Amino acid sequence: MAEEEGPTVELRQRKKPKSSENKESAKEEKINDTPIPERAPKYVLFQRFAKILIGCLAALTSGMMYALYLSAYHERKFWFSNKQELEREITFQGDSAIYYSYYKDMLKAPSFERGVYELTHNNKTVSLKTINAVQQMSLYPELITSVLYHATGSNESMEPVYFYISIVFGLQGIYVIALFATSWLMSGTWLAGMLTVAWFIINRVDTTRIEYSIPLRENWALPYFACQVAALTGYLKSNLNANVQRFCYVLINVSTYVFMMMWEYSHYLLFLQAISLFLLDIFSLEQNDKVYEVYKIYIFSLFVGYLLQFENPALLVSPLLSLVAALMIAKCLQLNVKKGTFVAKMMKVIHFYLVCTLTVTLNIIMKMFVPHKENGHMLKFLEVKFGLNMTKNFTMNWLLCQESLQAPSQDFFLRLTQSSLLPFYILVLVICFLSMMQVIFRRINDKSLTETVTLEDGRIGERPEIIYHVIHTILLGSLAMVMEGLKYIWIPYVCVLAAFGVCSPELWMTLFKWLRLRTVHPILLALILSMAVPTIIGLSLWKEIYQIYSKRSAEDIYKILTSYKANYLIVEDAICNEVGTMRGCRVKDLLDIANGHVVCEEGDKLTHSKYGRFCHEVKINYSPYVNYFTRVYWNRSYFVYKINTVISFQS
Repeated sequence: MAEEEGPTVELRQRKKPKSSENKESAKEEKINDTPIPERAPKYVLFQRFAKILIGCLAALTSGMMYALYLSAYHERKFWFSNKQELEREITFQGDSAIYYSYYKDMLKAPSFERGVYELTHNNKTVSLKTINAVQQMSLYPELITSVLYHATGSNESMEPVYFYISIVFGLQGIYVIALFATSWLMSGTWLAGMLTVAWFIINRVDTTRIEYSIPLRENWALPYFACQVAALTGYLKSNLNANVQRFCYVLINVSTYVFMMMWEYSHYLLFLQAISLFLLDIFSLEQNDKVYEVYKIYIFSLFVGYLLQFENPALLVSPLLSLVAALMIAKCLQLNVKKGTFVAKMMKVIHFYLVCTLTVTLNIIMKMFVPHKENGHMLKFLEVKFGLNMTKNFTMNWLLCQESLQAPSQDFFLRLTQSSLLPFYILVLVICFLSMMQVIFRRINDKSLTETVTLEDGRIGERPEIIYHVIHTILLGSLAMVMEGLKYIWIPYVCVLAAFGVCSPELWMTLFKWLRLRTVHPILLALILSMAVPTIIGLSLWKEIYQIYSKRSAEDIYKILTSYKANYLIVEDAICNEVGTMRGCRVKDLLDIANGHVVCEEGDKLTHSKYGRFCHEVKINYSPYVNYFTRVYWNRSYFVYKINTVISFQS
């Protein structure tokens, strides 16, 4: 028996090593095919570190350069350093002058406590009436700035007005950095941040009012809101690192509260943000826990703001508080119902109706028991604005006649189109919105969403932070279509969303999936377009300013420069009279080719242009050039012309 079993056992033993040998050989092949495991992590870590370092440096540089630009622009516009103190203060017109006067009062007060007391018992602003100016006019920026002015020792080295405007300009730098970071977080590349900043600055006439009224509340508050949006964007991202998520949560807390303290209308903007999160939650596009954590932040900020703003009743009757309270009540009702039951399914269906009804009901109840006057004028204004009521009140009718409260003009859309912002925003918005509809349809059909969205999937609508921005920009845009003054809140986030989409391979991949592109690998094409398109956009926005060296009419150049709100034109002789060995590579040659002004082979005359080269013609000082431009300075290298705001036609 032993002899008979021997071969059988031996045969079995031979078979087992054979399979193990195959496994070992397969492992060896895999090891040989893959790179050395020690070097790969180091290379990846170094690549990530370099990417983050370059992006952070680009963001900081953008913010600093923008702040310095605003400071230099303000100095050139008003010749600020050459004016007396009273003349400087006159440049702060309207409400801005009032805000700055309170800052001066705080500096003149014998102590901080005394200064606060005088502002909270102010009898100078409104005749025959004592008001709490800190509460009614949101003077916390002036209180904080006055403390910093003395605490930093700036009273010995800097005039109060320079300290004040420097802080505002510094906040605008933070504003730009926050927008940069938001677009970077959404797209994964800092190139999107650079494009966001470029669009923000080029369209600055529609993105900020800092150039006209420095001390306005929105100039203090909106940078904090931009920081909050950036933190919220990171917080909503899926598969986020625990430490990064904790940091984003803390930043949302701080920035939300500070934003609420800086501007009396901040809770209305947060109300729109809460609606965006509510819609994000109702479509089941994000974990409920994250959204409801943000709701808790709103309640905390409202509560602390109510206490520190001297029990400001406007925060209690705020629609934000009513909405968040309604959302919390609706959540409790859903949690108390067993999942899977008929009642639970019905609760999901009526969730939207329940929240809306509770919000309106709670707001009405709060207004019945809380005495308030702050929101009355706004409600009356909206009623008259939408034709629901009529008024003979002078102040109300005066407001209705203001340009900022009218519907956007045709020039507004023309400016956004010329800078290429509006076309790309519409493209990105449509792709993201349609992808979002696909996700909602999948949810209705009980199809589960993927835990991690890869580039190959081409489903950008599954990313909650992207959908939040889509909903948010749609809500802000709807209001901006009614009142042009709200464009300053909307357009910065249009820049963010458009830049993200242009630089995002995932968005291009989503489009190519729909088109079923087969000739070129869609992933490769998406990566190429995400880098090439923003580069082309940047160059097209830059080559346009150089048209002053082309063969264009005075009117064409005037329109180009005024579209960027330029005040002066500088012509550099070295470029205008450039004589290079590489024909066709000079700036003026490239412009002639781009404009279709073909150069003759025999000479430098241009066959397809009836105008002379602008940089030469403008120096002669004859009509029509003198109608649009006035020479104010010249030397061997440069000619400086003032761009006329009022065109005088001379023969």
